[in-house]
Order: sequence, then structure tokens, then C-alpha cells
Amino acid sequence: MTARHASPLEALLVDDRFDGDVYPGEPLSRHTTYRIGGPARFYVQAGSVRALTRLVEACEQTDVPWVVIGRGSNLLVADEGYPGVAVSLGRDFRTSRFDADANRFCAGAGVLLSSVVQDAFHRSLAGLEFAVGTPGTIGGALRMNAGSRDEWLGARVASVTTYAPETGLVRRAGAEIAWGYRTSSFAPHDVLVECELAVEPADPFFIRGKMEASLARRKKTQPLTEPSCGSVFKNPEGASAGALIEQAGLKGARHGGAQVSEVHANFIVNTGGATAADVCALIELIRTKVLEAHGVELSPEVRFLGFA
Repeated sequence: MTARHASPLEALLVDDRFDGDVYPGEPLSRHTTYRIGGPARFYVQAGSVRALTRLVEACEQTDVPWVVIGRGSNLLVADEGYPGVAVSLGRDFRTSRFDADANRFCAGAGVLLSSVVQDAFHRSLAGLEFAVGTPGTIGGALRMNAGSRDEWLGARVASVTTYAPETGLVRRAGAEIAWGYRTSSFAPHDVLVECELAVEPADPFFIRGKMEASLARRKKTQPLTEPSCGSVFKNPEGASAGALIEQAGLKGARHGGAQVSEVHANFIVNTGGATAADVCALIELIRTKVLEAHGVELSPEVRFLGFA
């Protein structure tokens, strides 16, 4: 039963046939690695492509903003929250299989990238070692072309399937997508649904060595035990954002519960009770001081949600 005057979105979210879990007023701090963020109007976990398309169409019809979030590993949500629908990709988007004939993984956008990396290792397949320890989902990693200066996920993409209200489902070859440093050419409202990742057989000891070296480097150089969003700023051309921030004397700088990490200056960590306003204050301080000291304008890598 639905109310006679319910909007298309409200009618959908109370429909027993809707293949999704609906959480009104859900704090998004529960869904970001920062553990920061106010409530979304609705947090909805869509269990299937059909549920996703119905949900997005209802949002479009009702003029309610919507956004897809993964593990929230590169996301800062405003303290006031998000006035729209935060969508999480559930059941059908969290499966991965390996095609031995093509040497490709076909993975849903909701699959953890780290799980595919481990699966490849156990099958003695190389190409994804650089992503070991990456906390996000396949979808988020594709959108930001996760990786290092030398290796990135886009180089391994054979195809990506996306959904958008204007075009429906579209499958594109990896070569049709522009991949850059921490960027890709997906449109803002392209929902990444699944992808194919190309790998190749290799010596398991070689794979293990690369993975262990990458993990050791992460543990030594990143504050992995404290809540953060990963790197806050993109590295400028030919320079290190972390080094520029440290040289500006900002390592350890604090605002409320947020702190520029003592381990890596391009990380702002939540030391306990940090607000989005605290993090934003440090971001602005860093950008101002680095510009004054080095003449370099740092560009944020973190995504902002719910800010005016």
C-alpha cells in the first residue's frame, strides 16, 4: 500500500517488491573510512541492476539528488549530511568470477578491489599487485583510476559497463575511456556496474614479492591505523604533495579532532571526534600555506559530498 499523494521515490521505497534495503536518515559516518558525516535523506542498498535503475529513475522524476558511494574511502561528507539518496551497490554487484580462457576477472563494481587482488595472487596471476591493501571497491577505484605514478587500474581494464539515466546500460572497451593520474573520463552520473580486468600468468614468488614490498611501503609511509580518506591532495606535476606540505611546516597541525598526519603529511586523520568542518579547515590551511611557501596550488583528491 502506498499513500495516494506519495512521490515516485517515496512510493518506490515503500514498495515490498523493491529489491533494496532502505535506511531513512542514515548517518553517512557509518559508511566512510573517515567515520565523519551527517545523515543522508535516504541510504539505499540496491540489490540488482533493476533496483538501481528504478531508484535512479524515481530520483530523476522527483528531482531528488542522488549519488553512488562505495566504501567511502575517498569521501568527506558534510556534517549537515546529504539531502538526497546515497546509493550503495548490493548483492548482484558484489560478485566476481575468473574467465580462464580470456585471462580476465569479471567483477561487479561493489566488489572490494583487495579481494580481486588476493584472488589473482592465489591463481598466480599478475597485474594487480600494486593495488594490494587498497580499501575501496572496484567502482570507486575505476572512477579515480587508483594506483601509483607507475601503475594504475585503468591499464588493466578490458571493458566497463556503466548505467546512466540518459543512456541506460552501456559497455565500453577500456581503450575507449580516457585514464589519467587519479582521473577517468566517466561522466559524473555514470554508475559503474561491472568491469573486466586483464591479468596474465606469472611466477607466484614474483607476485608475492611485489605485494609484500607494496604492503611494507604502505605500512611504513601511511597512517593505516587511523581513520582517513587516503591522500587528500593530488601530487602536482613533478612534485610530492606530502613533501610540499611537510616543508611548509604543517606536519602534525591540528584543528579540532583532525590532524595532518605525523606519518605522511598528505593524510589528514581523524584522531577522534573530528568533524567535516575540522578537516575542511585543515585543507584550506594547507592550500594557503603551500601556495605561499612554494607557489603551488594543491588540488584535492578527496571527494566532497553535501557541501554547498
